[in-house]
Amino acid sequence: MPIPAKQVTKETLVAEVAQYKSAGWRFVTATCVDLNENEFDILYHFDKDLTMEHLRLTVPKTEPVPSLSGVYLAAFLVENEIQDQFGLCFDGLALNFANHLYLDDEVATTPFCKFGVVRKTAAAE
Repeated sequence: MPIPAKQVTKETLVAEVAQYKSAGWRFVTATCVDLNENEFDILYHFDKDLTMEHLRLTVPKTEPVPSLSGVYLAAFLVENEIQDQFGLCFDGLALNFANHLYLDDEVATTPFCKFGVVRKTAAAE
């Protein structure tokens, strides 16, 4: 059973998150779900007074996602983790470990992406 969540787009994500922050909500974490060969779901989780609310962003695997680190600085950790483990890129990441938060240079594939996204090396770009 899916988590009930408000669907957002890449264009509305940061504004929606800024509203949560202004209203006193705490950013808890983000969860990446590998949906199929072409898409990921990212669920953003927020808490206020023991109530949880969630935003859902469905994105193509090939497109970057706006970073929340400009609104909630701590988001840089989970966004770097998602980059490492799923190969999804974030635009505007406050501190970007460039796929090296958890992974060493010799790791060429994304461990949790069931359809095998291969990381580009600097020489290949």
